[in-house]
Amino acid sequence: MSFAVIQTGGKQYKVSASEILKIERLNDKEGKTVEFKNVLFLKDDKTTEIGNPNIQGAKVEATILKNIKNKTILVFKKRRRKNSRKKYGHRQPISLIRITKIFSKNGKLISQAGPQKQITKKIVKADQVRREQILEAQKTKIEEQKKIKKTLKKIETREESTRKSKAEETRKLQEKEAKNFQIEEKQKIETIQKKTKLKAKKSDISKKKPLTTKKK
Repeated sequence: MSFAVIQTGGKQYKVSASEILKIERLNDKEGKTVEFKNVLFLKDDKTTEIGNPNIQGAKVEATILKNIKNKTILVFKKRRRKNSRKKYGHRQPISLIRITKIFSKNGKLISQAGPQKQITKKIVKADQVRREQILEAQKTKIEEQKKIKKTLKKIETREESTRKSKAEETRKLQEKEAKNFQIEEKQKIETIQKKTKLKAKKSDISKKKPLTTKKK
């Protein structure tokens, strides 16, 4: 993108083709073409030119659209302990210009503005309607994204609850299995102890029996 930096009215402006600017009031009438020869910088797609301080031979052409006044600036002056207050407004005279052509130092045309579109009420209304439609589409998109996030959160909470319930069920089953295993082990140990006691009793009885002698 090609552009230039010009100086006018003690200010510097970065300009490109078909751009509308507010600058300090010019003496020329509306509709006339104006040349700005104080070009400080030029940038093209291939080359760049820097002035020292200006680029000799380079210039920028523009057409004056309107000579108007800027917005009012309120000025308030007060002197304390003197009971003096002054309030007045100021509107700076400005010129609305449209950049049409940018020339390099060799007189080569770098960029040129296209035909200016005529702004009508229909075009303005269409632009407003289009902007409103874009805003509505963005709002609906945001709402849909919020709904999707809510549904995803609900699904995640449900999955977490189901996972927790399954984990609790498996833990309870494991506890039951462990209790049953402990009961079975206790029963086995008790049976073994009973058997050992019976064996010990039988052995004690056999020892206590008197020896029988056969009669001749």
